[in-house]
Order: sequence, then C-alpha cells, then structure tokens
Amino acid sequence: MSYYSDTPSVDDELESLGWYHFDLSRHAAEALLLSNGKDGSYLLRNSHEGPGSFALSVRAKDSVKHFHVTRKSSGYAFGFNEFASLQDFVSHFANQPLLGSETGTLIVLKYPYPWHVEEPSIYESVRVHTAMQTGRTESDLVANAPSFGTKEGYLVKLGAVVKNWKQRWFTLNRNELKYFKDKMFDEPIRTLDLTACSAVQFDYSKDRVNCFCLVFPERTFYLCAKSGVEADEWIKIIRWKMSHIRKER
Repeated sequence: MSYYSDTPSVDDELESLGWYHFDLSRHAAEALLLSNGKDGSYLLRNSHEGPGSFALSVRAKDSVKHFHVTRKSSGYAFGFNEFASLQDFVSHFANQPLLGSETGTLIVLKYPYPWHVEEPSIYESVRVHTAMQTGRTESDLVANAPSFGTKEGYLVKLGAVVKNWKQRWFTLNRNELKYFKDKMFDEPIRTLDLTACSAVQFDYSKDRVNCFCLVFPERTFYLCAKSGVEADEWIKIIRWKMSHIRKER
C-alpha cells in the first residue's frame, strides 16, 4: 500500500492480483505452465519491453502463447479491447474469454495460475485432482493449482574426483536438488542447496550431448539428460526456482 495516500496505486492493484507473477521470465513462465498447468492455464507477468508493458502467458495444449498487455493512462489495452480499470480487466478474465492467436489456434482462458502456492513438504505424496468448474466468477480467480517447481528423473553426472559419468536419480523439491544412487534408495548421495547456486545453463565443453551445468562456489556440477528437451526442462525449472530465491532475499 502507498504511504502517501489512502488510494491504492496501480502497482498496488497489480500486486493484489493473484495471478500476477511480477518479473517471471518468458522461459520460466513456459516451464511453469508446461510442467504444472493445463490447457487454458494463464498468468500475467512483466514484459521486457519496459514499464507499463506486460505479457499474458497462456498454455495452449503442448505450447505456451504470449500476448501483449499495455497499461495506459486510460486503463489497460489487451488486443482490440481497452479496460478502464484493473477491476474491469479482471472481470473480463473471470468470464473465460476466447483468444485467437496468429497461428489460428483458439485458446479459452480457464485457469488463472496463482503466484502464492505453498509446496508440500514431501514430494512423493503429491496427487493432483482438479475438478472442472463452470460458471466462474471473480471469486474463483485464485485457483487450486498443483504444487509447482517439483521434478524428478534420471540424469548422468560427471564425477568430481574420478572423471567418469554415472547415472543417478535426481529429485527437485523446494530449494533442494538431491541425487541418489538409484530410484529405490531412500538416502541421497548429496543434497545441493539451490540458494548457493549462481547459474544453470547448457554446457558444450564435454564430449556429450544434452548436457548442462550448475555453478556453485565450491564446484560446478555437470549433468546430461536423455534429450535436449529434457535438459531444457531441468534448466528452466531450476532457473525459475533461482529467480524466486532472489526475490525472497
């Protein structure tokens, strides 16, 4: 809230919007919606084009489309529509509008993806059962979204001392990336604290494909996935985690 007026500013209004994700990047939005959303899930985020520019990211089947939203002195412009206030803008989305993309894809905006979602402490217990809802109103705008930011799977890791590659089972939950000797083992070989990770990116220095690295102060970890798509998914979701860690500091 503003310290200088009892009237909320436009920024205050945006921050009160349950599906506004601030500086979430395009790639992180895609990773979030593809990993945890469903067809029709959407969120609003800041655009790289500068102040007053936003992007509406929407999952359309197996891809994510991005649409421009512009804040003007008279309100908000979205497509051919202009809304005098944020409340009008929100009301528009409560009615599940239909979007048409340049490729001819028709997208129904059904499920606002909320900013505030509490992750369960034990990832193995997660089960998602979301009922279809009809007749949605503004009170439905904060949806019961699944826990986000959790991932697991096999990756091949380069050893620190003996420079050989071994397959390990990896789990990502909250700010911890753990790896195990195999999927059936309960105790991890090591737990990596992502709050100490400075970068994650594709790596082309090794004689292997689909590799990426995580940079920590004491060591850089080199990992390889089965495909470029799988490696990209790991990179995106870890980067999204890191962006949230930075915001919390």
